[in-house]
Amino acid sequence: MVRDFAPRVLAWYDASARVLPWRIAPGSDAVPDPYRIWLAEVMLQQTTVAAVAGYFARFTECWPTVADLAAAEDADVMAAWAGLGYYARARNLLACARAVVAEHGGRFPESEAALRALPGIGDYTAASVAAIAFGRPAVVVDANIERVMARHRLIATPLPLAKREIRAALMPLVPQDRPGDFAQALMDLGATICTPRSPVCAICPLMADCRARGRPDIERLPVKPPKKAKPRRHGLAHWIVREERVWLVRRPGKGMLGGMRALPGGDWTDTRPTESGVAEVNHGFTHFDLTLKLVHRESHDAAAEGEWWPISDLDAAGLPTLYRKLIDKMLERDG
Repeated sequence: MVRDFAPRVLAWYDASARVLPWRIAPGSDAVPDPYRIWLAEVMLQQTTVAAVAGYFARFTECWPTVADLAAAEDADVMAAWAGLGYYARARNLLACARAVVAEHGGRFPESEAALRALPGIGDYTAASVAAIAFGRPAVVVDANIERVMARHRLIATPLPLAKREIRAALMPLVPQDRPGDFAQALMDLGATICTPRSPVCAICPLMADCRARGRPDIERLPVKPPKKAKPRRHGLAHWIVREERVWLVRRPGKGMLGGMRALPGGDWTDTRPTESGVAEVNHGFTHFDLTLKLVHRESHDAAAEGEWWPISDLDAAGLPTLYRKLIDKMLERDG
């Protein structure tokens, strides 16, 4: 298996690779751009390729190099990120770009260790950039690769403990000559053939020695730990309007939705507010679910920093999805 695993995967990739805006096609003489690869990898964390494509295009148009991004205003980057979720990624994106410029002369370091030392770059992103951008034989393991390897080797240990076994199984398989293509091939295999539901085993290049092939429980691999019930929090958002403009504030730089424009309101707590609102939405975060209620207010806190934003141009405000959902629900209700 070790001898021909990579050749099978790479032959399949050469014929079937997805066309992605940040990817160099197999066989191309083009040189990978570490900035574009890093940007895509950060955007793709906990997000789908379909959701990322438009954001990637806008970011690379506004900030075509890491130096351009490093020089950008925080507010502009946060607004451009709005709707993509997990907003700490956007703050880390800026911190990392500025570190690359300040500490590395605007060039991404090539080794995993040096990449991991940059803000917001963990083991996966460091390995991915090292392999894809610089051809380093790194062990890249994302959710798609976890699934492929857990099924191929029949690793039944629940995640996250299974990650160690998956890495150990993958390590001797990484080819020295095409580690970046190998990582992307396994990602594509998991995304298009070895899918979470109804994997298409009959056309998989690894079907001959896949230990999970034909098993009725193949879809349970990799085994996930039982989900914990998330607590629910509650909050109010204030709709304060003057002359067709709404009062917006900037959330604190640290914490949930940090640095984003938002509607004003109090803290999110475990207690459901008693006052009635004009709209209400439920929104899921990683560690809790939130019910946010929109209420009318006549005036704002004069001491608070904020800005009057045209209601007709709210798309340009870069509001997080939570607040856009709430506003859209109210506007839809009011017709």
